[in-house]
Amino acid sequence: MSVIMSEELRAGIILGDRDNDQYLYMPGSEIGADNPMCIFEEHGNKTDLHLEEAVELAKRLTLKPTEHPVYGKRAY
Repeated sequence: MSVIMSEELRAGIILGDRDNDQYLYMPGSEIGADNPMCIFEEHGNKTDLHLEEAVELAKRLTLKPTEHPVYGKRAY
């Protein structure tokens, strides 16, 4: 797991690809949780992922820090 991506998600940074309408973020309610969940949005559909799964998906899709059309630059 990429420690940098994990820490970016924990800090509220939204990772994504605006061209493909894909966004990955950790909601503020998950901060401090033992096994935090992240949300992956693709074309308006939302999927819950464990942090480890989210980081692997972000690496596979090469998601970078971006701006969400609703939330802006940060998830919380």
